[in-house]
Amino acid sequence: MSRPASSTAPQPQAEELSQDRTEHGIKMKELESTVARRAPETDDFANRKLIRPTLARPEANGGPGGGERRERPPKKNPPAEQTHAENFYYQKQMQSKTPMVIVLKDGEQVHGYIEWYDKHCIKVTRAGQSNLLIYKPSIKYMYKEGENGGQK
Repeated sequence: MSRPASSTAPQPQAEELSQDRTEHGIKMKELESTVARRAPETDDFANRKLIRPTLARPEANGGPGGGERRERPPKKNPPAEQTHAENFYYQKQMQSKTPMVIVLKDGEQVHGYIEWYDKHCIKVTRAGQSNLLIYKPSIKYMYKEGENGGQK
């Protein structure tokens, strides 16, 4: 008896194989222990369910675990160190030549308009008097001359 070449053909039973091979010197007991049998093909494979372990999920009502997990919004960049508001104010007062009153930390008042400024000082032009270069750290506050900024 010869074996069929097709894999779809049914395989011979163990008895047939044992008879076939006993002729070639193989004992029947050895054959029965080594013959692999094909599992019966049924439609059970299509109906199998995937088994997953049940995971403990935190309760949505604030139970253990802190409730639902939410995505964090992206981090905001810190505000800029320099807003340039001071520079804008000086530019505006210089262009309009607004008369200003600059009150120094020692209480002295300087009247004039701002002609020039930089990082550390401002230049004040005064009518009928010499111009002054005032260091910014020595300024207590300043206001427009027509306003009541100096009176408390």
